[in-house]
Amino acid sequence: MTMTPVLESTSVDVVFPLEADFLPRDHAQLLRDALCTQWPQLGREKQVGIHSIKLVSGSGEPAMLSRRTKLLLRVPTLLAAELLATQGVDVQLAGQTLHLGQPHTRELQAHATLYAYQVAASSADEVAFMADVARELASLDIAGERVCGKHQHLTLSGDVVNTFSLMLHSLRPEQSLRVQEHGIGPHRLLGCGLFIPHKSAAAV
Repeated sequence: MTMTPVLESTSVDVVFPLEADFLPRDHAQLLRDALCTQWPQLGREKQVGIHSIKLVSGSGEPAMLSRRTKLLLRVPTLLAAELLATQGVDVQLAGQTLHLGQPHTRELQAHATLYAYQVAASSADEVAFMADVARELASLDIAGERVCGKHQHLTLSGDVVNTFSLMLHSLRPEQSLRVQEHGIGPHRLLGCGLFIPHKSAAAV
């Protein structure tokens, strides 16, 4: 009988309970700076990413946070051990204190369909963006189907960074883990290019 090999990822998500009332809607750079001040090693590791924090929908400023909101950091497994030793941390962001509770890890899952809320693009041109995605996926030896979603943007040092949401599906297990470990495009410390499992491609 042929045994199916067990796939192990080189990265995990470290999940922190998050206590705060409000955040600016465009807070990615502020969050990156605050966390890299607390843990400078985050900025030195290539495979580190800071997942976008889910905010209450709307357009008002600042945005409210749900009481169940979590902060997720995607990090190499060796770095995860350092973060798990944290016994509770307060970081300052936009004039308020964010309290990070005791963290735990969440293993990456080899789902056939993955979704990224934001992938950084060189412009607002969807065709050029998808061509860049195709080249980067080819360099990682990742096949499957791609579906481009909503155009958005975030602010970095006063400049606008264009982003698109992106769905990947029909991935083989090893491809799914590889793209979650490496991500796509730049600015992963701003929440870009980080993929999470999704039930189906129909939502895009």
